[in-house]
Amino acid sequence: MSDATTHLLLPYILAAQAQKHVTHNEALRVLDGLVQLSVLDRNLTAPPGSPTDGDRYIVGSGATGDWAGWDLNVALWTDGAWLRLPPRTGWRAWVAAEGLLLVYDGASWVGTTPTALQNMALLGLGTTADASNPFLAKLNAALWTAKTVAEGGTGDLFYTMNKEAAGDDLGLTLQTGFVTKALVGLFGSDRFRLAVSADGSTFFDGLSVDNATGIVDQPRLPRFKAYTNYDNYAAVDTWTKIRINNTDYNDQGAFDAGNNRFVAPVAGTYLFGAALLFKVNSSTNARMRGRLVLNGSTEIRGSRGEVSGAHSSEATALWLQTMVLLEQGDTVELQGTFRAADGYFAADHTSFWGCKVG
Repeated sequence: MSDATTHLLLPYILAAQAQKHVTHNEALRVLDGLVQLSVLDRNLTAPPGSPTDGDRYIVGSGATGDWAGWDLNVALWTDGAWLRLPPRTGWRAWVAAEGLLLVYDGASWVGTTPTALQNMALLGLGTTADASNPFLAKLNAALWTAKTVAEGGTGDLFYTMNKEAAGDDLGLTLQTGFVTKALVGLFGSDRFRLAVSADGSTFFDGLSVDNATGIVDQPRLPRFKAYTNYDNYAAVDTWTKIRINNTDYNDQGAFDAGNNRFVAPVAGTYLFGAALLFKVNSSTNARMRGRLVLNGSTEIRGSRGEVSGAHSSEATALWLQTMVLLEQGDTVELQGTFRAADGYFAADHTSFWGCKVG
C-alpha cells in the first residue's frame, strides 16, 4: 500500500503511526499551497529576500540558491522554509503579476487563451458588447500587422469590408463624444466619399471619387466664373474696379456679385484668371491694362498686364492669371484702366474666374 495519495502526494496517516498530527498537518500544508493555486510571479530564478508566509512562485528556468533544481516547480514559503511542489499535468495557476492563467502541460506552463474563437455571438474587449455592437472594444491603441514570410505569411496585410448591394452603406464613422464628425466609405452607391459634419446630422462631401472612372471631385471646393453684363468705362490712367456682376457658376457663393469681388471663405492658395475685351470709345490707340487687387488696394504680384498699339474694338483681348495665398475673408477684385485714351471693357466677354487649389 502506498504511503501517499496519487495526484498531490499527500502523506497518509498509517496504522499505529505515532504523532499522527505531524502527517496530518503536512498534508494540510500541501493542500493549502495547491488548492486554488495563485502564484505571485513565474520568472524569478532565486528566492526573494523577505517572503511572507504563504507566498508562492513558479520557479524560473536556471534557478539558484534554495531553488536550485526546482525549475518550473511551485515554491511555497511556509513555516520559515521553502517547500517544493512538483507540478503534474493539468495543474492550473493564476499569475498575479501578469493577470494570466497558466496550465502545466507536462513540460512547461502554457497560457490558457484559446487558439480559435468561432461563431461567437458577442465579443467585448475592455467593455461589454451588446446586440447593437456585437463586437465592442474600449482601447487606447490597436495594431494590425502583416504575418511575415518567415512566419509562413505573405508579408501583406489587407483589411476587407464588404456590403451586400451598391445601394447599401459601407464605411468608417469618426466621432467626437459620440457625435459623428466624418464619414469615409461608400454610402448609398459605390462612389468613394469623404464627408464631414459639424453637428452629426448635416454632412458635406469634401471628396468624391467616381468608381467607374477614377475621376476625383471636390464638391465643396470654392470656385467661380463671373462676368460683367454691361460695358464698363475706364478713364485714362485711373484704375477702376470692373463691375463683374453676374456668374456662370459660383460654388459655395464665394464670389460676391453685389460688390463685384471674390471673398475667400477659408485660408489657402487660390488660382485666379481674367479676360478683358477692349471696346473703343474715342480712339483705337487706347492702351488697355488690367490687374487683380487684394483687399481693394494691393496689386497682386504677377497679375498685371497691358496691350499696346492700335486695337480692334471688341476683338482685342487681354488675359491675366496668377496664384495667391489668401486668409479667410480676403477679397480679390478685377481692375482696369487705359493709357493714351479712354475706353470700355466690353460686356459679356470681360470675365473673372478663380478656385482654391491648396
